[in-house]
Amino acid sequence: MCGLCGEVTFDGSPVDTAAITRMADKLAPRGPDGSGMLLRGRAGLAHRRLTIIDLSLRAEQPMVDSDLGLSIAFNGCIYNYPQLRQELAGLGYRFFSSGDTEVLIKGYHAWGLDFVNRLNGMFAFAILERDSGRLVLGRDRFGIKPLYYSETGKRLRFASSLPAILASGDIDTAIDPVALHHYMSFHAVVPPPHTMIRGIRKLPPATIRVVEADGRTEDKVYWRPEFARTSDEIAMPEEVWRERVEAALRRAVDRRMVADVPVGVLLSGGVDSSLIVALLAEAGQKDLMTFSIGFESANNEEGDEFKYSDLVAQHYGTKHHKIFVESDRLIGALPGAIQAMSEPMVSYDNVAFYMLSQEVSKHIKVVQSGQGADEVFAGYHWYPPLMSSNDLTNDYAKVFFDRDDATLRTQVSGDYLPDHDASREFVASHFAMPGAETPVDKALRLDTQVMLVDDPVKRVDNMTMSCALEARVPFLDHELVELAARVPTELKLKDGGKGILKDVARKVLPREVIDRPKGYFPVPVLKYLQGPYLDYVQDTLNSRAARERGIFNRDYVDELLANPSEHITPLRGSELWQVAVLEMWLQSHLQ
Repeated sequence: MCGLCGEVTFDGSPVDTAAITRMADKLAPRGPDGSGMLLRGRAGLAHRRLTIIDLSLRAEQPMVDSDLGLSIAFNGCIYNYPQLRQELAGLGYRFFSSGDTEVLIKGYHAWGLDFVNRLNGMFAFAILERDSGRLVLGRDRFGIKPLYYSETGKRLRFASSLPAILASGDIDTAIDPVALHHYMSFHAVVPPPHTMIRGIRKLPPATIRVVEADGRTEDKVYWRPEFARTSDEIAMPEEVWRERVEAALRRAVDRRMVADVPVGVLLSGGVDSSLIVALLAEAGQKDLMTFSIGFESANNEEGDEFKYSDLVAQHYGTKHHKIFVESDRLIGALPGAIQAMSEPMVSYDNVAFYMLSQEVSKHIKVVQSGQGADEVFAGYHWYPPLMSSNDLTNDYAKVFFDRDDATLRTQVSGDYLPDHDASREFVASHFAMPGAETPVDKALRLDTQVMLVDDPVKRVDNMTMSCALEARVPFLDHELVELAARVPTELKLKDGGKGILKDVARKVLPREVIDRPKGYFPVPVLKYLQGPYLDYVQDTLNSRAARERGIFNRDYVDELLANPSEHITPLRGSELWQVAVLEMWLQSHLQ
């Protein structure tokens, strides 16, 4: 797990070494264990390393294979690299290191662009061909590993974080109107290629981009899950589906233990993370470290789920670390959490993950986490009402969007918005794509391929990697997701959602962990902004920078500040917090 960046020019001029250095310096928290840079005239790569697989200097990056004429900067982990290495050795390739990075170089040389179809893992990479000058960029199927870029007619820059590209300089920092529309409407989900900064884009998941030496580019989407079932699958007994899901999940969890350092688990106390702990314990993992976090209550809303995480930790005898955060500590962590965001993210979980990662990284470098199960196995409350929808775009917007386009235009200055309802149009176009037939299948596909990528997955990467902690997400094993997409909808929706996953969990988890109301990472004081938190937000929105920027209509801001608890979105989020996070993020990264 690491950070990568680089630049290529298209007019023959040498790369800007200082710009690459600034990008690499910005990525230092992602990889504090080592650094490297490769400069070749019109192309340059840089890397920050977090040592997890092959801890030796032989695995340093950028990695160069002079015999093959290939160089690579890579961020992520390929879980099946031992098997691929063996296959490549059978083809005659010889290895000088023992990790997964070199497997990517040899795999690309052996199989061309199709090599990504053989990878099981999370990854973003930049491969440079010495002889042709061609650059190949790639991102994993779920965008678990980020890859941002900035392109002009003369050069292309890319990096593992948006702030790293900002640090390179010479970037158009105007706000992207479409991105702002998505942020305020689509519950802060900004689909690629857009970001809040007009001059910076992001490569979509499951995409390879080939950049020729003259600047010509071509994208290849190499994977899409199919939400369709054969007649045999429709007739398959429920117990067979349950056995298949259990087997696939066990493989996914086991795969993510590959490392040359210990691997722990972020244990929220919910079904998903608890199930990971249970499967690891059943597989014989000893001295497993688990970590939970909790916050003070507010407005009669509990701020922790320790009673459930404690139950699981005790049941399986893990080395459990319980972290309780007092409110006065939380407010001090806000600037760091905002700084860690590559893009503004509205979920309160961001601060929880940031503070949890700070503590976990004192003990361990790698953890497994339960993100993705709700999107993959239909755990959210908005799926059942969509079963009989005759107007899916409208019905989905009612349960997921924070506001409609008309309302948005009363709250945000028209100069900052596109002239069309960008968010609703995006969702409608996604629903219209072939490959999913029922309304729930269409919603699950959207949430799996878009919302998941640019909300919980991005949140986990940004917050953990800001503390040099690698998070692995077994519920996003692509073979498990392909299977889950074909599981009949009624088996996923039963028992209030994630029914088939709960059936698997009943074999290994205490009943109290499964049969309870759905939980999440609660941070009540950020939802019900009061006292010093309200003062903090008020100072931000009343600042000279915010007033001069003028994104939000002043009457709307004053209304939110006067009555923050009365402005809660359909997904139980604070409108004031959403507005404040955007302005805090802009002030943190642009000023």
